[in-house]
Amino acid sequence: MRIMDRTLIAPSILAADFLHLEEAARIVNSHADIFHLDVMDGTFVPNISFGFPVVEALARVAEKPMDVHLMIVHPEKYVERFAKAGASMISFHEEAAEADGTDPAGILKLIRSFGVHPGLVVNPDIPVEKLFPYLEFCDYVLIMSVYAGFGGQKFIEESYGKVRAARKEIVRRGLDVKIEVDGGVGPGNAGALVEAGAGILVAGSSVFKAEDPAAAIEALR
Repeated sequence: MRIMDRTLIAPSILAADFLHLEEAARIVNSHADIFHLDVMDGTFVPNISFGFPVVEALARVAEKPMDVHLMIVHPEKYVERFAKAGASMISFHEEAAEADGTDPAGILKLIRSFGVHPGLVVNPDIPVEKLFPYLEFCDYVLIMSVYAGFGGQKFIEESYGKVRAARKEIVRRGLDVKIEVDGGVGPGNAGALVEAGAGILVAGSSVFKAEDPAAAIEALR
């Protein structure tokens, strides 16, 4: 599957009502472009979210690609299982690989070996330049505009500059790498993020906490 050229909307399932995940899936299938799935382990980030059973259940009804964002230690250990669970995109944190001495390029190559789009993530306190040595191995990079591990945080304004810097480097090197932004994204900043260079917008609360999620997705567009 190719990541398309237009701006893509990726509702974050973490913000959905877990008693009605099938309804959340219907909303994404009908109105959005990507399922964004935040996998947290309680170690790399303080919270624990969900794992293989939820991903596999969504895969049975998902008509759009599933983007699995690994907020976990030792991400390389779980790439194959998430790929087999139905992920079309898998990203992990540069700092998670660095912490255990694993080369991010090797993990990105591993992800691609399963026919999955590889992505690399940085938190707000990590310089965006940490992504640059690995851009050639990525299909996308994920710039966190809040700190990984918690929903409902306020968008960090410095994120625009990080998106612009990443876009400038991608263009300079002639690479085909999408920029994804996750955290505090809504209609009020979506346009500015796209102008800065974002191609995938992750939105959780602004979609699933809205009175009309379909209208919220259209507002993001």
